[in-house]
Amino acid sequence: MKILGIGNAIVDVICKVEDDFIQKNSLTKSTMKLIFDEKEFKQLLSNLKIEKTVSGGSVANSIVGLSQLKNKVGFIGKVSDDDLGGKYEEGLKQENVEYFYSKKKEELPTGTCLILVTPDSERTMCTFLGTAGKINENDVDTNAIKQSEIILLEGYLWDEGDPKKAFDKAITNANKVAMSLSDQFCVDRHKPHFLNLVKNKLDITFANEQEIMSLIDAKNFDEVINFGKSLKKLLVITRGEKGAISINGDEITECDIQKDLKIVDLTGAGDLFAAGFLHGHINGLSQKECLEKGTEMSSKVIQQIGARI
Repeated sequence: MKILGIGNAIVDVICKVEDDFIQKNSLTKSTMKLIFDEKEFKQLLSNLKIEKTVSGGSVANSIVGLSQLKNKVGFIGKVSDDDLGGKYEEGLKQENVEYFYSKKKEELPTGTCLILVTPDSERTMCTFLGTAGKINENDVDTNAIKQSEIILLEGYLWDEGDPKKAFDKAITNANKVAMSLSDQFCVDRHKPHFLNLVKNKLDITFANEQEIMSLIDAKNFDEVINFGKSLKKLLVITRGEKGAISINGDEITECDIQKDLKIVDLTGAGDLFAAGFLHGHINGLSQKECLEKGTEMSSKVIQQIGARI
């Protein structure tokens, strides 16, 4: 198998809202908030009209993108044997993704992410992890990891306790490890751990500009470049309107964004960028071609609602 993703198995529930909804509910636009109380999550959802429901989770979105590009891929993520868990599994199978997890009735329901899309196309996420956040080392299939060229992890998944053990088991058994830093919220919450991963455990790191600046407490982007060079590993950074850049030792490659796009929803832009880049990487394309493929995939997904093409 080319790539095995391990991440939070979460059903995305997409709703359009006005800016005042974000303020009224004390949310910070364009970030992800974890909600630990199921009642609070349901209360938030009760006043909204659902536009679309789709099997999601950051790494799962990347893996589906890779499958659509005709790569042999798989996914590990924890769901419960409930209605949403069934929909989740079915959604992956329809996309030709091999699902290495046998669901059973769990104490907590399948995880859900409420994606609030404001008129400026920005997305603000409220995530009730449910059973996805309870992934443990027994849920991780060692054989599937060993038989994959690369495993793809997400920062969202990393947490103290059982998820960290699952993470460590995956990294220990992997041939090559890629990870997305996921969100500035995650970076700030786990900064020393993430820095250790990036420096010592990962072969490929995906980040956006604000995440990597926060991770290394950089004052400007030159500091990021110098950090990337010193890593001697592949660091891939998306920079919004400034395009994307990959740093691999002293090899620095840049790629512009695609112009004149009709942006509808930025959900999944980073996930699909990673899919396009990894597609290029595992199929022997140059750094420039990898960045271009990532940009092409992210450009497609932001012109529609939801994180799947």
